[in-house]
Amino acid sequence: MGKDYYEILGISRGASPEEIKKSYRKMALKHHPDKHKGEAHAEENFKEINEAYEVLKDPNKKAQYDQFGSVGPGTGFPGGGGGYQQGGDFGDFFGDIFSDIFGGGGGRRRGPIRGSDLRYDIHIPFTDAAYGSTKKIQIPRTENCSECNGSGAKKGTSPVTCSKCSGSGQTTFKQGFFSVSRPCGGCHGTGQRIKEPCRPCSGSGHVRKTKTLSINIPKGVDTGSRLRITGEGEAGERGAPYGDLYVVLHVEQHPIFRREGDDIICEVPIGYTQAALGAEIEVPTIDGKLKFKVPAGTQTGKVFTIKGKGMPSIRGSRRGNHHVIVTIETPTKLNKKQKELLREFAESINEETLPKKKSFLKKVKEILE
Repeated sequence: MGKDYYEILGISRGASPEEIKKSYRKMALKHHPDKHKGEAHAEENFKEINEAYEVLKDPNKKAQYDQFGSVGPGTGFPGGGGGYQQGGDFGDFFGDIFSDIFGGGGGRRRGPIRGSDLRYDIHIPFTDAAYGSTKKIQIPRTENCSECNGSGAKKGTSPVTCSKCSGSGQTTFKQGFFSVSRPCGGCHGTGQRIKEPCRPCSGSGHVRKTKTLSINIPKGVDTGSRLRITGEGEAGERGAPYGDLYVVLHVEQHPIFRREGDDIICEVPIGYTQAALGAEIEVPTIDGKLKFKVPAGTQTGKVFTIKGKGMPSIRGSRRGNHHVIVTIETPTKLNKKQKELLREFAESINEETLPKKKSFLKKVKEILE
């Protein structure tokens, strides 16, 4: 049978292509020769791992290996008479190996980095979300030093070319049989060094300040809405652009209204006689009070919709609807006369005036019979 490629990669014979690839990456990283300097069989183990993967990743080679324990001539593996070949997917995780062994991969000279974005959370009243408003906020952030204009160099001087990397921003060295490039430690990959630092900012190019901004809150915003203000984030590195500011809104609850999307829901209590006889009532909306007619015989929980009186849509000029949920309030603390009148009224009520009760009692009777 020869070498057991499944055992080498630490997988079962029923492993999926993804499991094979995952195990290969793990084993190649673990047994890389540069991690095992001085060990006699380190390079040989690494070769075996690549041999195993070259066979098992290829469906045809894998099928031949599973049947005969080897692959055909010319494949470069046991049974074919060839020598060591590096796995075809080795480059996919090359950077992972460098990162693990050397603490970071190579790279070219990088330019100044854009400033970081900032987040600011603000709580606003329900009415501000309905009508829109303007708010003043104070943002602590880093800004470019006015003395050196963000360069970090003393006024009248400029950064100089890094002598360690000759301005390339990277250094190259050999590690085993690899030639590795990584960001220069002297200039952090920028290719420039500050010979005479600016005193006010100690050579960083930045100072800490609090900036006051006036922001416009549009109509129709809701909790979780974000406003992006370009260029009001942190200062960039050595003159690079500022980051952006994201203002995240939190809309406070209203004592009467409840919002669902662009619709507003409001529960309005009415009296027993108003529901029975019908009445004209005043309904609160975000635009003010409206007169609304409640029809006779209205039941508690009935929903009436007033179109176009809800929240403005942030996506256009359309508005949501205003939904009125009627709740019938039962009278309390009745005096003697009121109780007598209600008893007299109750005696005059029959099943025809209470259709829901009549239907319910009929169903109960059918169940119990």
